[in-house]
Amino acid sequence: MRADSAAPHGAARWRWQRILAWALLILLLLVALPVVFPWDWMRGPLNRYVSERTGRHFEITRRLDVRFGFPIRVIAEGLVVGNPEWATERYLVQAERAEVEIKLLPLILQRRLELPWVSLRRPRLGLELLPDGRRSWSLERGEGRERGMQVGAMALDQGSLRFIAPQYGADLRADFVLEGQPKTPDAAMLPLSFRGGGRWRGESVVIEGRAGNVLALRQSGAEPFPAEIYATSGKSSLRAAGRIGSLVGFEGADITLALSGRNLADLNGVTGLVLPATPAYTLESRLRHQAQRWQATDLRAVIGRSPISGELAYDNSGDVPQLTGSLHSRRLDFDDLAPLVGLDRKPARGAAQRNAKAPAASPRSGDRVLPQTRLSVAALTRMNADVQFSADRVVDARPLPLDRIATHVRLQDGVLTLDPLEFGIAGGRVAGDLRLAGASRPVQARLQLTAQGLRLDRMFTAAELNRASAGQVRGRLSLAGQGDSVAELLGSASGEVALLMGQGRISNLLLEILGLDGAEIIKFMMGRDQRVLLRCAAANFAVDNGLMSSRALVLDTADTVIYGHGLIHLGSERVELEFRPYPKDPSILTLRSPLKLTGTLAQLDASVDRAAVAGRAAIAVALAAINPLLGLAATVETGPGEDADCAQVLKQAAMPRQEPPAPPAAPPAAPPARGKRP
Repeated sequence: MRADSAAPHGAARWRWQRILAWALLILLLLVALPVVFPWDWMRGPLNRYVSERTGRHFEITRRLDVRFGFPIRVIAEGLVVGNPEWATERYLVQAERAEVEIKLLPLILQRRLELPWVSLRRPRLGLELLPDGRRSWSLERGEGRERGMQVGAMALDQGSLRFIAPQYGADLRADFVLEGQPKTPDAAMLPLSFRGGGRWRGESVVIEGRAGNVLALRQSGAEPFPAEIYATSGKSSLRAAGRIGSLVGFEGADITLALSGRNLADLNGVTGLVLPATPAYTLESRLRHQAQRWQATDLRAVIGRSPISGELAYDNSGDVPQLTGSLHSRRLDFDDLAPLVGLDRKPARGAAQRNAKAPAASPRSGDRVLPQTRLSVAALTRMNADVQFSADRVVDARPLPLDRIATHVRLQDGVLTLDPLEFGIAGGRVAGDLRLAGASRPVQARLQLTAQGLRLDRMFTAAELNRASAGQVRGRLSLAGQGDSVAELLGSASGEVALLMGQGRISNLLLEILGLDGAEIIKFMMGRDQRVLLRCAAANFAVDNGLMSSRALVLDTADTVIYGHGLIHLGSERVELEFRPYPKDPSILTLRSPLKLTGTLAQLDASVDRAAVAGRAAIAVALAAINPLLGLAATVETGPGEDADCAQVLKQAAMPRQEPPAPPAAPPAAPPARGKRP
């Protein structure tokens, strides 16, 4: 009984052993078959299959091998991949050898070709990107959904590359080579050197540098690779060194940047930014890029002779790029701002010194003071901005006594706004806002400013006679106009301009010259110039279509009261002003008459009423022929002038304009009636 029962159990055990042996054999064959399978036999069918599926030429020219693992590695000796018919370059890839890792699951389940690793020996690459989104490296055929090809990292040794992207004005070529035995530690870290150039955004560029031989094409957890890049475009040059996470849009870049050139505006085409015209510049910063956002920190720049620091961020994720940040300057040279408003830059330092020693030349009659250069506003619609800017100290702002600047710059949909806009001028403060609509033609502009605490002795630093003056000035400016230059904007402007001053002191010599008082001029020129009490001063102009017409022009001192009136044509820069002084004290050697300022802003002529002076002089000569003392008596001024009503003058001048200005009233032809001084 025991022998009979043992036989069935032994037979069953034997059957299971044979089944297990066959299973192991089959598994072994399945594992060994891919290893020993002559994959090169599949080269022809594979070439035809890929060519049919992609609609482009594909060929492994010499040998094919497959090594199974996770992922699978495919080795191709001699690889040719053609570009689509629309591409400029015939081939996407030509290489002596290619090793490619392929992920099976995405290929089987999603029909997506993921290549985490590609190694090419002596490749020639031709990449092209069209404005409609077509890419020469996308291997899907037809107009359906493109799954394309995703490459994680690429290792290169020696070859060439051409990249074309018409929407960026790009046509770049580069040759690269891998150093076999690096001679320095830097060369060991950056063994792949490259050199090339072409056009980027329509500008000619030259590029060279070094990088690791493994280049990350997509962020897939791979270690960022090191790189150094040197580029020049015209007079601009760039040096960048750091690490880059992906060559697709330079994702994950963290680099130090050094940039220099003759004009920041030269970079508008290359960068796509909207940069102002400037003098020569240098710039250093740390630059990071993540998710279509570039961030520049530790920014240090010198524009002309003005140091600037701060940080900026450029976000290109929206429909319109956005620039944000803050900039600060400890010492701003005003001439470095001149190109922004179309002013000529100052000459080189040596030329400036030579010109300072030479006598000042009179402006030509055709010269203009207001800038005629066209404002560069066409690019304002290409970018939005929100940037804070401040300068602690402003130098070389002659003839403006500018001390400091602070403003908040906003650019939205082609409208540039500086609000608030604050200046330190002549020891005081000027604040307001500026709005410039660059998208309209002609450009629309509006400027509103209020001034407080401006020191009279610092307002006209070039005038020697003003050093003896003291007092504080306040004012208001409100103008709106249209035009493509500062001159055109002011030539069409409407609004008002007002300057007011209460008690202070002013140079007596200046007043006596205005009044042509010979005795007082001789006295103050022989001795020291004196200061007289200034009771009040006011200037208020209504502006209509570039025509400034006086509403109030009064200067009242303890010595003289002066009334004025007239016009200033901002379009033609013509000046027609008349001032009539009324002395408050008797004086001799006086041939007082109205003082006229005529000519242009560039060349003002001060003259007197020749007929009145000639008539009074003739009387003096006739009387002198009889008796010299009688001739002297004809020049005696009895001083009929009276104080102006300062309270009323300042109130009227400070009153904002409510309606279009009436024709300017002439100043009193006769001295004001005597009365009690206010």
